[in-house]
Amino acid sequence: MKKLLVFLGNPGRDYVNTRHNAGFLLADSLFPTLSWQNKFHSMYSETGEYRIIKPLTYMNLSGTAVSECATFYKIKCDDILVIHDDLELPLGKAKMQKGGGLQGHNGLRNIKERIGNDGFWRLRIGIGRPKNNDVRLYVTSPFTKDESILLTHVYDKIYGKCQDFFKEWEFSIQ
Repeated sequence: MKKLLVFLGNPGRDYVNTRHNAGFLLADSLFPTLSWQNKFHSMYSETGEYRIIKPLTYMNLSGTAVSECATFYKIKCDDILVIHDDLELPLGKAKMQKGGGLQGHNGLRNIKERIGNDGFWRLRIGIGRPKNNDVRLYVTSPFTKDESILLTHVYDKIYGKCQDFFKEWEFSIQ
């Protein structure tokens, strides 16, 4: 059975290079030549052993897309990997985990609500916390040039481990 890779972000030009779009940016980096179609309220594609979605529901309603795809293809929670931005990890870090707290991430909260379980896998891409504590503004603001360069290095490391983590679903970038 194919696994489901869910890359979180917000659709539209206003959000293209923002921190909340760390998942979309990684999808574009890992799969630059995939052909996408609009399906399950997402941009949808398949490759090898994976069904891949980039929900178009905006971050806070990502569960709609995940639940529709997972239900249609009968994908178990253990076979779902959600790739998302994470305020709790510093920029330049990434971490894989299964289940765990939602840490105020509304996209993850909505996925849990819609699929009825928080035992899915997560690839947390660190974006750090804002200095001024305005989280909403911070996550929807673009990466600086230096941050984009650092993020590219993280994506390169993830890409390098790509074969391993897709097979085993576990790794950490330090």
